[in-house]
Amino acid sequence: MPRDFAEAAGRRSDLVIGREDSFAAAREQLTRGGSVLLHGPAGIGKSTVLRTLAAGYARTAHTVLRCSATESESHLPFLALADLLGTVLDEISPALPAAQRTALESALTGRGESTLQRDGLALRLAVLSALRALAAAGPVLVVADDLQWLDPASAELLGFAARRLGDTPVRLLCAVRTEGPETGDAEYDRHLRASPPDTRAVRLGPLTRTQVAALLDERGYAGLHRSTVRDIHRTSGGNPLFALELGRALAESPAAPRPGEPLPVPTSLRALVLSRLEMLSDEARRTLLVASAGARPTPALLRAAGRENAEAETAQAAALGLLAPDPEGPTVRFAHPLISAALYAEAPAPERRAAHAALSTAASDPIERARHLALATTGTDPRVAARLAEAAALARDRGAPSVAASLGLLAARHTPADGAPGPDERRLTAAEDAITAGEPDLARDIAREVLTRATAPGERVRAWMVVIEAAGQAIGEVDAVFPQALADAGDDPRLLALVHYQLAWRSLVVQGDFAQGREDAAHAARLAARGGDRRTELLALAFQAQSETLMGHPDAAATIRRALEEPQDPRVACHHNGAGSSRFRWLVINDRLAEARTAVTALLREVRRRGMAESEVHYLRFLAETELHAGHCGRALELSRESLTLARDAGIGEGAGVMQAALAEAAGGDPDRALELAREAVRRTEEDGDAVYLSRALAALGHAHLVAGDAAAAVRALRRVRELEAGAGITDPARGRWQGDLAEALVRTGQPAEAMDVIEVTRVHALRLGRGSVLAVLDRSEALVRAARGERRAAEARLTSTRERLAGLGFGLEEARAVFALAELHAERPGRAPESASYDEAARLFRRCRALPWLRRVEAAVAARAAGPAPAAEPDGLEGLASMERQVAALVMEGATNREIAARLFVSVKTVEATLTRVYRKLGIRSRVDIVRLAAGRRPD
Repeated sequence: MPRDFAEAAGRRSDLVIGREDSFAAAREQLTRGGSVLLHGPAGIGKSTVLRTLAAGYARTAHTVLRCSATESESHLPFLALADLLGTVLDEISPALPAAQRTALESALTGRGESTLQRDGLALRLAVLSALRALAAAGPVLVVADDLQWLDPASAELLGFAARRLGDTPVRLLCAVRTEGPETGDAEYDRHLRASPPDTRAVRLGPLTRTQVAALLDERGYAGLHRSTVRDIHRTSGGNPLFALELGRALAESPAAPRPGEPLPVPTSLRALVLSRLEMLSDEARRTLLVASAGARPTPALLRAAGRENAEAETAQAAALGLLAPDPEGPTVRFAHPLISAALYAEAPAPERRAAHAALSTAASDPIERARHLALATTGTDPRVAARLAEAAALARDRGAPSVAASLGLLAARHTPADGAPGPDERRLTAAEDAITAGEPDLARDIAREVLTRATAPGERVRAWMVVIEAAGQAIGEVDAVFPQALADAGDDPRLLALVHYQLAWRSLVVQGDFAQGREDAAHAARLAARGGDRRTELLALAFQAQSETLMGHPDAAATIRRALEEPQDPRVACHHNGAGSSRFRWLVINDRLAEARTAVTALLREVRRRGMAESEVHYLRFLAETELHAGHCGRALELSRESLTLARDAGIGEGAGVMQAALAEAAGGDPDRALELAREAVRRTEEDGDAVYLSRALAALGHAHLVAGDAAAAVRALRRVRELEAGAGITDPARGRWQGDLAEALVRTGQPAEAMDVIEVTRVHALRLGRGSVLAVLDRSEALVRAARGERRAAEARLTSTRERLAGLGFGLEEARAVFALAELHAERPGRAPESASYDEAARLFRRCRALPWLRRVEAAVAARAAGPAPAAEPDGLEGLASMERQVAALVMEGATNREIAARLFVSVKTVEATLTRVYRKLGIRSRVDIVRLAAGRRPD
């Protein structure tokens, strides 16, 4: 193992002794395009297998990215990321969105203003985008050794990307140290969960005695007695690293052990390392101690730390096999991290502190300097604590909240009990960083520890808020916390505001109770105002405004105005839970689509500028919703797909994203895909216990069923929506706009009486709230009821009026649906042929909206009603063709290609091809040329 100790001359680099089965399994996995995670205890041969596999498969990869780490490097954020992407940064930067590019460059260089002030999501997405950009040019192989020593920030980013790569041609070949059995090892489980879904875990176990003998022989330790080899095997436990070191020690011993006597060497790696360290001079050993304490030590760093003869002393250590050459730079790298660990652990405490003290001034990175200063200091020291707090803030800004949490805990340890801020206050800051880093268990443990001794109300309430935040979606599981938090808050309005804001979310998420959520939010806003906490006041007002909007409460507009008053918190103002978002929702519900589009576009631009990727997910979805209402179905489909991709990549807002994507697919894409997505949305919201979006997901499912032609299934889904919203106290029909779909589905299933009941109940609320578009859609639905009752003239008049009102409001898709309903009504007149002009108008409007599923329904309706005697020959000679077929044929006569026809008619090329096939069959012709001949009045040959 070249990374562990010096190798014997002449060793075959491609020989993997005793690993044939494991090697074959890993090779098979890589060959079929999967990823591999090698794992096993220290010294078991993971690096050898990894390096040999990488050498074999690097030739087939377009790009090979490598990283490896040591324990001393694990505290510094992004070192492994720099190894992976530092050399290709110039290549991938142009392919990244601006916010992601800035985040990545800041992380890799440590320079510039970070856009990751909050949760580092932009950086996560940047790494994922970078790998995808590299993969676009050819297969990518990521080789990562010693995952257990990767700095947490890099490990988090690599795992985030790995879980979301999907079919992207990126393979991971990784190795991680695990000490336990294959099952039940926490380290193994953690790294396997962070690997791509198709990863094959390959555990490297101990070698047999025969394999140990072959290994010793191959490495130049031949001629050992069989009994000695047996002892080596027993003492090493089959670990190849231990076996080789025992063999080396025996070979260097002046006298071989007698048979039956213990081996003249220690039986653990640490002892072996220490015995070899004794061969170093005292000065060289001190130099190695400084190197073991540092991260990425270089000769220059060692000299700056006072080791004047660093080059000569590290050369001495390298000759003894304690150091290995680093082919990628001047870094002083131990041959195995255990050597560094053993050296550091064996050194007396004063010597360790002296090494850290030297590095606290020599290191270039401020985070590393602060860490060394802490480790060089005993007891409390406010100056050291302040430096650590500053370093934590820097790590937070770099998008490494887990590093910030560890530094914050160090800061708390060095903070005097009477310090300001105090130690527990700094622990709570660390807990909040842990929440951001996705370590809720750590955050909860810190908060619980603080609660065991904290007496200050502010600290106790803040700790309770951490406990609540750590519960995530399972907020109902911490119900017992709220009474205790309220008791600790006492009569302090600032603290009470925090608790009541969380209570508002509990009412909404757990109970689906908008009214109670509104009351809690309003109370929180009043308390925050009294306590001078403007940020909490703004968040509470925005929550209150959104609840009122969705409830149809008359105070919604006034609350929004209050939430938009100065002074503002810039991040709250553009946050998806802020006042800007509430105002957008109010504009949409009040049919002010143009203003809503302008507002959400501005919000989207601002959050992108700030790198607020989570808010970007939501605003893309909001913009898709607005475009869908306006009848811009193609644009809505693009935006919803973009939002869903980002949501899946980020792991946030997926339920809402899937729901909106289902609606967009039903309007402008694939109805089957719409059903698939809607079912997923329902499943997700039910599993999450998300009372807020369950009714929206069911409404999307009902709509998708209606578009797909399954009215009975639409009724089942939409009846559930009606029950849920009634139970939640939601009376504003503009929230989900599902009532028209339910009424139409009921008519189609022969239940006009229930349909009329839905219409009348909804109309009362729509009239009270002035929801013009909802009233128009209800009139369209009532026209269907009247038609079902035989009142055709009244139905036609109502549909004509509805079409005009919807056009005036800018609801293009709903207008087209009204025209389609009118065409179907005309076609059903007894004793009268279908009026193709009505269907042509419906097709034109649906084509303008790029509402392809609805356009196909028009075509199907025309085809279904085309039975009977063919009309008189048309002037162009294209007798008997449906509207869509005539348009395609006419464009063929103009000389347009299939792609040009698809673009002009807003359909796919496949739709054009299918339409032409029907044209050929109906007219008894075989080619496009025959269409032109027919148009000229000549029969084809």
